Amino acid sequence: MKKIAAIHDLSGYGRASLTVAIPILSYMGYQVCPLPTAILSAHSEYPDFRSFDLTDQMQPIIDHWKELDLHFDALYSGYLASYRQMQIVERFFNDFKTPDNFILVDPVLGDHGQLYPGMDDAMVKGMRQLCSQAKVITPNLTEAAFLSGRPYRPDLTPEEAFTWCRELSQLGPEYCIITSAPPAEKNKNIATIAYNKTDGRMWRVCSDYVPATYPGTGDAFASVITGCLLNGDSLPEAIERAVHFINMGIKATFGYSHNPLDGMNQEKVLHYLVEPLPYFTYEQITL
Repeated sequence: MKKIAAIHDLSGYGRASLTVAIPILSYMGYQVCPLPTAILSAHSEYPDFRSFDLTDQMQPIIDHWKELDLHFDALYSGYLASYRQMQIVERFFNDFKTPDNFILVDPVLGDHGQLYPGMDDAMVKGMRQLCSQAKVITPNLTEAAFLSGRPYRPDLTPEEAFTWCRELSQLGPEYCIITSAPPAEKNKNIATIAYNKTDGRMWRVCSDYVPATYPGTGDAFASVITGCLLNGDSLPEAIERAVHFINMGIKATFGYSHNPLDGMNQEKVLHYLVEPLPYFTYEQITL
């Protein structure tokens, strides 16, 4: 069974980070080996959450894994709470990267044009360094702006978004995937775009907009991408499945009246991770 090292925080309540990544990747047939960065009473969008920082425990865990001579088929990092954690993860990548595995970095920094609380310029710089070691990065439009040093613009044209994607690949990753990108047409409300630096091809997958926001959907997206690429899927096929899974999960949740902070009801749609896709909508884009 293929093994994935997942470097995220663990929330006792609310679907985010490890409580999203573990069930998704386990359902896809992988063994998830968590390297927790913190333990939270509930994810950070709940008011007055409690947090136990595990920065000082991360390196001893890594040292034990090295003593056990463990090998992983993918290394996958998400939210990191400090520049020091980013430095630890950078060393982890150096220790466990091999010619036969790959690194996916979900550069969690912010959304809606703003950095998350606690993030600063030093952490943006640290995330750029992590992205330089990755094969795949999955920023949203806000994170793409901060990583590229550009001002955030929600009215970005599709052509400009693809330019951002190509420029971010110059940091090092082979695949750059930007979520929450501008669509090509008004009736296609959300787009995910990607650039493959190896063959120079650009891809786009559009989906319906649902007027709801659920924490953890970015974690779910990056987790599905990790599992699909480890399965040997092509870049556009991986994006197609991830977008389809998130879209179906949001639609399966939207009809209920529960607190949106609880997250997307992914348990109802896990079967979409292994079923044949009903259709393919991805487009190859030529600028």
